[in-house]
Amino acid sequence: MSTLVPIALPTDTDSLREPSLYINRELSQLDFNFRVLAQALDPQVPVLERLRFMCISCTNLDEFFEIRAAAVRHAQEFGLPPAPDGMTPQAILNAIHDRAAELVDQQYRCWNETLRPALHEAGIDVLGRHSWNHRQKRWLRAYFRNEIMPVLSPLGLDPSHPFPKILNKSLNIVVVLKGTDAFGRAGHMAIVRAPRSLPRIIQLPDSLGNGAQTYVFLSSVLSTFVEELFPGMEVQGAYQFRVTRNSELVVDEEEVENLALALRDELVDRGYRPAVRLEIAHDCPREIVRTLLQNFGLTDNAVYPIDGPVNLNRVIQLYDLLARPDLKYPPMSPRNLRDSDGIFETVARKDVLLHHPFDAFTAVLDLIKQAAVDPAVLAIKQTLYRTGKDSQIVDALILAARNGKDVTVVVELRARFDEEANLGLADRLQEAGVQVVYGVVGFKTHAKMLLIVRREGRKLRRYVHLGTGNYHSGTARAYTDLSLITADADIGNDVHLLFQQLSGLASKTRLKRLLQSPFTLHTGLLQKIEREMRLAASGRPGRIIAKMNALNEPQVVRALYAASQAGVQIDLIVRGACTLRPGVPGVSENIRVRSIVGRFLEHSRVYWFGNDGASELYCASADWLERNLLRRVETCFPILDPELARRVYREVLQNYLDDNLNAWELHADGEYRKCAPAHDEPPHSAQMALMQGL
Repeated sequence: MSTLVPIALPTDTDSLREPSLYINRELSQLDFNFRVLAQALDPQVPVLERLRFMCISCTNLDEFFEIRAAAVRHAQEFGLPPAPDGMTPQAILNAIHDRAAELVDQQYRCWNETLRPALHEAGIDVLGRHSWNHRQKRWLRAYFRNEIMPVLSPLGLDPSHPFPKILNKSLNIVVVLKGTDAFGRAGHMAIVRAPRSLPRIIQLPDSLGNGAQTYVFLSSVLSTFVEELFPGMEVQGAYQFRVTRNSELVVDEEEVENLALALRDELVDRGYRPAVRLEIAHDCPREIVRTLLQNFGLTDNAVYPIDGPVNLNRVIQLYDLLARPDLKYPPMSPRNLRDSDGIFETVARKDVLLHHPFDAFTAVLDLIKQAAVDPAVLAIKQTLYRTGKDSQIVDALILAARNGKDVTVVVELRARFDEEANLGLADRLQEAGVQVVYGVVGFKTHAKMLLIVRREGRKLRRYVHLGTGNYHSGTARAYTDLSLITADADIGNDVHLLFQQLSGLASKTRLKRLLQSPFTLHTGLLQKIEREMRLAASGRPGRIIAKMNALNEPQVVRALYAASQAGVQIDLIVRGACTLRPGVPGVSENIRVRSIVGRFLEHSRVYWFGNDGASELYCASADWLERNLLRRVETCFPILDPELARRVYREVLQNYLDDNLNAWELHADGEYRKCAPAHDEPPHSAQMALMQGL
């Protein structure tokens, strides 16, 4: 490769800070859920899978309010400055309300007008309270009396019974009453809370289904028979509601002596933190809504009237309850790694690359299981972020410790919504003799890495697994991710040094092969983008292709804009939020952004740089977000084997750029538009191509 001709690059990037060049991160995240919901409206998708996509959009929206909207509300309260797009926190909250209200409306229209009729055509009925016949209503009344009413504790509101604590995302009924109770107290309003022990979906006996499998929502049953809880009183109205609360745990790690103990204390109160959203039946009287808002400390821009069950995402239970393979995706049989000589012998000869879920996760499980029982293995070190219940990996690590191996596990206690599970996991590992480390104060350990030290003859050899996804068998079947298993000495030494940093007090060390956050990944990306910019500015091809889940880091966005201005051709495959605005004349006309939404959740992170013909390809645990690049422990690892690098390029980059069925293009106006095959272009689904062996 010839030497680059020195050129004068612009140092004034003020023009690239113009707010109009940036899309708001929160609104972009909301837009992703519209793309997910579009899958629920696609008649080419099996109906139970469409239902699953609708529920995913609902669950995603819950988490959005618990984390993202809550963070914006926090920014408003503390007077924080505008976002890079120029929107103030108050403006963002207002825009969130308008956009989320539109999403909620589409979700319920999807349920009421599309999915329920489609399920009915398939012999599955989910009946609203006004659709019950006499026999069904009689059975449900008996069910209410025998199975539901004994566990309910209605609370009348009066001076001696103030408004109760309402648990985050719990189902509740506000009841308007008239009359006097046994003590002569005038009834006005009461709250009925549905314990989480009650099923949210109730199946009616086959004899009552008129030939269909028939279900009702718990909320419908409560609203219909709630008068039985208030004998002698007149129920003038019953309206379901649900409140969503800020669920981000706040622990000042520098002020606590025991992080695990502090997190346990925080988890106790998580369900009752400040409210951020109120979902309420659309026919609830305005005065009742005002009362609820006052008690939750909310304003009108936090209210979402809904036409259906407030906990619509609970309909996902039908997916597991119904043994209807004809209404689901056909099963996929992943490829299994051929290692008749044993996993260590296979990796010693050549690096192994796995593309999940198309390649089975069992190869990673087998690596850890074999290490646990192999007498030649001396030590195992691993990071755990999310593992799921009944993890075979955890079982293998415990077995390894009991077999006398030195086992160290870095457990990230602050993995969002898995904090309680990870606390229990840490206790279980420690009880088995595993050395458990909680990571670094102020930096979540999000890296996915495993190091196995094995004696081979007179030498010690390191075997390493690095991945873009978690050590979780369930998500490995539902998410697209990449795994590299290697015995490369340089990579092994780099991973060894990273574990020293995490478990000890080692200083910052220069790594030979890996880039890492928070030290070298951010600057490394900027340097590689600048290299492509210099190439383009000197008349040679500059090329960048990157796939990730989200993009918002301002310096990276500005670097990409500058590279585009220099002529670098840039393709970004960004699943979710993207604050970069492509296609802006004079700024980003050489940048294209697309999002893929399909059967599997896109989760792999791959960065490719043309490098004047000597291309470099990296896989990573990190998205191009501020938190991943600057405030987390992340790994970014090269694919050194040219054959494997070509495979990743073909399967994960070019394949997805060719997708014209499940791809959405982001345009300069900030809108995503669904791609479609051109007149003379064959249809291509990236995920389908991978399932068929590409």
